[in-house]
Amino acid sequence: MTKEKEIMPVDKIIGEIILPGDKSISHRAVILASIAKGRTRIKNSLDCDDCRNTIRAFRDMDIRIDEAEGEVIIEGRGLKGLKQPPHPINVGESGTSMRLLAGVISGQDFSATLEGSGGLNKRPMKRITEPLSMMGVDIKASDGGFPPIVINGGRIKPITYKLPVASAQVKSAILLAGLYADGITCVEENIRSRDHTERALEYFGARVTVDGSKVSVRGIKELSARSVDVPGDMSSAAFFIAAATLAKGSKLKINGVGINPTRFGFINVLLRMGADIEVLNKVDGFEPMADIVVLGSRTRGIVIERHMIPGLIDELPAIFVVAALSKGKTIIRGAEELRVKETDRILSMQTNLKALGARMDILGDDIVIEGVSALKGAALKSFGDHRTCMASVVAALAAGSASVIDETECVNKSFPEFFRALENIAS
Repeated sequence: MTKEKEIMPVDKIIGEIILPGDKSISHRAVILASIAKGRTRIKNSLDCDDCRNTIRAFRDMDIRIDEAEGEVIIEGRGLKGLKQPPHPINVGESGTSMRLLAGVISGQDFSATLEGSGGLNKRPMKRITEPLSMMGVDIKASDGGFPPIVINGGRIKPITYKLPVASAQVKSAILLAGLYADGITCVEENIRSRDHTERALEYFGARVTVDGSKVSVRGIKELSARSVDVPGDMSSAAFFIAAATLAKGSKLKINGVGINPTRFGFINVLLRMGADIEVLNKVDGFEPMADIVVLGSRTRGIVIERHMIPGLIDELPAIFVVAALSKGKTIIRGAEELRVKETDRILSMQTNLKALGARMDILGDDIVIEGVSALKGAALKSFGDHRTCMASVVAALAAGSASVIDETECVNKSFPEFFRALENIAS
């Protein structure tokens, strides 16, 4: 049943919220806890479709995972402690689950099939099958390099690999497989991507070296269980930050957001656009976090260069919305990776923003958004994509009349409480 929602314009965004845990960090915490020795307690792990798929995958491989009183408790059985699943592992639409699990399963002494559903079956997996094959893994994707993936785990050899396209997921798959190698596995990036895996690996006891654009991990006998406190998700915060920025008179405080330097690009871009954002109460840890205060402000267009994209990739839809109501022109270069997400997010956001009266054009590899003074209500489509849906809702909040958006249940992929949180701060 399609869940259609009416979105009414708001005058301002006022209040204080705490967001669910970071999705990327929650995935990695579950994965490393499952292959570490001992009991790990994860606080504030994100409860969403994607993360539940990762938990289900490890339960299929005989890892005990309990959920109680806001914690995920995992009884890790060590690097080689997983057991062959009794059936293909279905990770739903979670690309992170599929790619990172491929790295872990590559080092096991059994065979497994990773399959997905929906948009994941159209996402490229050759990016991981090629380097994992170089590491000696018998791994095959279906025709065209798409899921499902069949993996015959076994002996891993270390490699040095230069990523053709910056991707934290591909980098992570290689580094996770490298845990099982006898030697040092090195991944080199042209543009630095998110470093959550490197941080988590080191936190659980792996020997990780970062040297400029190169990240290396040495094969290890075991990882050690740790307690993990997951910060709020910057990618989820981005939609509320954008909404508060666009609504004059807004004042929003978001508590305990992860401010990993490789995820701070969204804040840096909005600051360059003239947004009024303050970062307070910083806390250092294996993942740093802080409180973020946002005031409504008038923003201006800027140029976002290609090298910035890996640090912004999930937040770009929210940036499109801010750009649509900024003074002047915003140019975004090299964002073609958005075309191979759950949907083509460039096309989906262009469709919705144009329906709302915005000006968004694609000129070669550039996205050009000419700011307008106002948006109008419209019939919008989520395209079954959680980030397209949430960004389009933010744009509709800033419109001059009501909008309707279809298939809103897709937000469950990363942020099931999105609409409830929005109701608490919109006025």
